Formats: sequence, structure tokens, C-alpha cells
Amino acid sequence: MELTGSQIIIECLKEQGVDTVFGYPGGAILNIYDELYKHRKEIRHILTSHEQGASHAADGYARATGKVGVCFATSGPGATNLVTGIATAYMDSVPIVAITANVAVNLLGKDTFQEIDIAGITMPITKHNYIVKDVTKLADVMRRAFEIAKSGRPGPVLLDITKDVTATKTDYERAVPVPLQRVTKDIREEDLRYALELIRKAEKPFVFVGGGVVIADAWKELREFVGKMDAPVADTLMGKGAFCGTDPLYTGMLGMHGTKTSNLGVTECDLLITMGARFSDRVTGNAKKFAKNAKILQIDVDPAEINKNVPTHCSVIGDIKEVLKLFNERLEQQSHRDWVSHIIEMKEKYPLRYNQEVLSGPYLLEKLYEITKGDAIITTEVGQHQMWAAQYYKYKSPRTFLTSGGLGTMGYGLGASIGAKVGRPEKTVINIAGDGCFRMNMNEIATAARYHIPIIEIVFNNHVLGMVRQWQTLFYGKRYSYTTLTDSVDFVKVAEAMGVKAYRITKKEEVEGILKEALSLSEPVLIDCIIDSDDKVWPMVAPGAAIDEVFTEEDLEY
Repeated sequence: MELTGSQIIIECLKEQGVDTVFGYPGGAILNIYDELYKHRKEIRHILTSHEQGASHAADGYARATGKVGVCFATSGPGATNLVTGIATAYMDSVPIVAITANVAVNLLGKDTFQEIDIAGITMPITKHNYIVKDVTKLADVMRRAFEIAKSGRPGPVLLDITKDVTATKTDYERAVPVPLQRVTKDIREEDLRYALELIRKAEKPFVFVGGGVVIADAWKELREFVGKMDAPVADTLMGKGAFCGTDPLYTGMLGMHGTKTSNLGVTECDLLITMGARFSDRVTGNAKKFAKNAKILQIDVDPAEINKNVPTHCSVIGDIKEVLKLFNERLEQQSHRDWVSHIIEMKEKYPLRYNQEVLSGPYLLEKLYEITKGDAIITTEVGQHQMWAAQYYKYKSPRTFLTSGGLGTMGYGLGASIGAKVGRPEKTVINIAGDGCFRMNMNEIATAARYHIPIIEIVFNNHVLGMVRQWQTLFYGKRYSYTTLTDSVDFVKVAEAMGVKAYRITKKEEVEGILKEALSLSEPVLIDCIIDSDDKVWPMVAPGAAIDEVFTEEDLEY
């Protein structure tokens, strides 16, 4: 049958099972939006307050559901407003398809109103991108975009479609998407044998879990493997929930704000089994001193990650779920009783600590975990509150902790929480924010109100840029250069003005009651929680130091 480009776009979205699009209309993309209106009962559109909010919402939807997130934007500033969200998804390997419209082909390159080379701009931060100038190629490009976004190591794909293509007609024939095949062709038998040899010989093994395990949906295989290994487990921000945070073998996060047990344990281990983690500088500290007593076994779907930041002794390249299946088939039950006992003793010796006498981020998060029983999806912005959310809320399942790990995007979490709640409406979704981050994209509160999306926004309001201030206190002689937020913005009034119920917490005694009330409501809620400006995230590793040089506030007193 003969369809316009806009009709083909909508039909291809339906082919791919897309049920939700986040976006913002404009002149160049009007034809697509006009067609979307006709299919509004099949594809829900969420009009965000800003295109960046749309890209973060698509990202949160993708992380929470495991499906491809989709966002729309018009040409020029509409397209460029997606850039931060696309880069966020790229750094964390999140499958989104961003569809933008551009001026007509005959107007390209002429500085036409709202013309921008968005394909050129986003080339370094997309897994692939296209500019579509021929309507006969549109359907194939759409299908290819979704395939690329979700295959192998996932990532964002951008389609920039000229306005004349959205109006021109061509023949269209419906196609059924080919089921996604897991990457197994690169799994080499000799690598498997060597890896299993290292595992069998290890006396002090440690398992290190990254976001690749979550992406590969390999958490069941991971937990079986750890049971066979009888080894402790640490994770990255992106890996949270892949291994249950309440398991006795779990030691917490590794790295700059990781637990002492994880950092010292990895330093002492003789084999570090790394799964789907890229050895970020925030994890390794001084890379030359990282896991200095260990042989390193790295498992990853992306060969570019092998030996990129830390040299490995052995690597297995392939889909982590498939690799773990092979390990579990071949590995006999291991026993490391003395090593595990030593790690458990360290957990008892070095628990996470905070001042129990005052209202603080850690206290609120522990209360939130207690009330929700760890069954909520937690999204975060970036900063101290993000680290506290990683440390003090225990994640029992994958896809329940959504945060900007690689890019560190302030303003990410609120949009992501909207996407997560739309994708998984049965789950309680809570965004943990700092006041600095909330200022970035607070306009998305209006989006939650407009669509009655019952997310809970908790702002840890310390009236400073907390993490930057922490560095200024510890490393910059307490010179607080432009990190004190001295204005008089009232977040409760802002939220109420946008149509959202709001509360303020100023003391510990108010926490439980307000949290329970907010959780009982089926509407969006904001909670402004006033905490001390000088609260810090502990433990910490100084920039450039080895991870075994981890210190706490108590250590500084000696």
C-alpha cells in the first residue's frame, strides 16, 4: 500500500511494539505529529516540558522495562535539546531511538530557519545515526535503528528525517521484527577453559558486577554462579540489583564512595571476576594500583572494553547471560570458607555509618527502604543524594535503580522517573534529588501533574551544591566558590503552583508520617527535605588515590 513518510513512521513504531513516545512538537515535525494524533489510542504521547525531559523519560522507560525508549523533537533547538539525554544514554548503554525532523532536502545547507546538522552533532554520542532524505528508504532505516539500539551492547540511535520525506508517499509493506539474537559467535572455547582454570585455582576470588549484567538480563545466572563460586560480590552504580543487596555475600558498591569492605576486599583478592563493567575511574581510583594482588578475568559483550582501562589476564567476549550459562554448566561447587568469613568480618568491622541524631539523607533513605520494603524503583539525579541512594537503599532486583552513571547528568532523574512510571505503572517510583539538580529540570513536575503520573520527588535540600562543596571542603581549603545557593526559592510553593501536592520535612520525627502519606496517594508528590549543608558522603577515596586508601570521617580525626 502507498503511505506518506509520516504514516510509515507510525506504522514502523507499531511494528516494533512501541506503546509510548515522549516528545515536543514543532514546525518541521508537524506532519509526524499529525499522524501520531490519528493513532493516539495505539501510541501514547507524553508531552514533556522540555525536549531534554523527553530524552531522559525515554531513557528511564528503557532502563525500567528493558524495551527501546522513543523520543521526538523538531528541528534546530528542539533537536539540540535532546543532546544531553542522548549522551547520557550512550554512556550507560541505554537503547533509545530519537526521531527528529529537519528542513526539506532543498533547504539543507542554506542556513534555513531552525536548520541544524543534528546527525553531525550527535555522531560521537550515538551508537549510529541517520539522516533520511529518501522516503523509499525510510521503513528499512526505521527497522534498522531499533535493531541497532537493542542488539549487542545497546545504545541510542538518532533518525533525522527531512520534512519533505514525512509528506512524500511511497509503497509500504508491513514487516515482523526478527527476534533479537544474543551474541555468542565471539565466545571462544579456549577463553572459557582458561577462565574456568583461573576460577578453580583461586583461593580469594571476588565477583565484580556492572550494568552489563542488568542489560543482558543475566541476574538469575549471576546468582547461580555466585552460589557455585562461594565468593563475595561488589557492584557498580549501574550494576545495582543484579545481585541481591540483602545477600550475605554482597559487600556493597566499589570505588570512590564504595564500602571499605568492597575496596579492601578487591585489593586483597587473588582473582577479580568482572562482568559487564568498564573499569571507570570512579571505580578503580589509581588504575595502576587497582586490584594489585589479583588476576583479572573480564567478561563483556564489547571487545573494546577489554584492556581499555585495566589490563586483564583473561577475557571472555560475548553475551554475559550466555557466558554465565556455560560457566554454570561446567563449574563444580567451589568452597572459600576462610575467605568469605574474612569478608563477613570486614563487613561487621566497617559498616556504613552516619550521624543518627539529626535528619540526614542516609536516615531518610533507610526509612524509605523500610517503608517500601525495597520494592520501589529509585531514580536519582547526580551528587551526594545519588551516592546515599546507592549506599543505603538495598536493591533486590534489576532495573530498580536508574541513575546517570557515566555522564553524571544533573537533571536526569525527574524525567527518568516519569518514563519509568509510564513503563512500569505497577511499581512505586521515587526520584531522589538534590536542590541543585532539581533546579535544572524542575519543569518536568508540570509534566507529572498534567498526566497524573504518580511519581514521588524527594529533594534533599541543603542549599548548596553538596558534592562539589564536599570536594571544596576536603581538597580546596574550604573555598566555596559559587556552590552556595542563597536564593529564596520555595520548592513546596513551586510544586503546588505546578499542580502537585507538596510537603516539607525539617526534622526526623516528620519523616515516617510524611513518607507513608505520600506513598498512599495515587498522585504526584514533592517532598522538600531540609538537611545540613555540610553533610558528606562516606567512605571516600581521594581523586588519584588507590581504592585501599579509602577513608571515613573518623579516619580524618586521627
